[in-house]
Amino acid sequence: MTEADSVLVERDGPVTIVSINRPHCRNAVDGATARRLFDAFLAFDADAEASVAVFTGTGGYFCAGADLKAVASGDPNKKREIGVIIRSPRWGRAACGCPSP
Repeated sequence: MTEADSVLVERDGPVTIVSINRPHCRNAVDGATARRLFDAFLAFDADAEASVAVFTGTGGYFCAGADLKAVASGDPNKKREIGVIIRSPRWGRAACGCPSP
């Protein structure tokens, strides 16, 4: 499996299925995978033909959370985008990457 395969996107009519595909680490999310997930959901949101998104994981796991091994090794793909606001007719308004109060 390549890093590019860490997120799979499938379509079945109006249904978009977004899967984390890192079963070797129970689908823990590293920086590159987080970016691919972000891009997959932005593409879903921009597609007028897609009406439902299903978010899942492969290999019998949903997601173990952050990939702590990647964090500990200084993941070069980890980026913090503080204060990014996404405005979407489907999502309303979501703040991404903002620190918790």
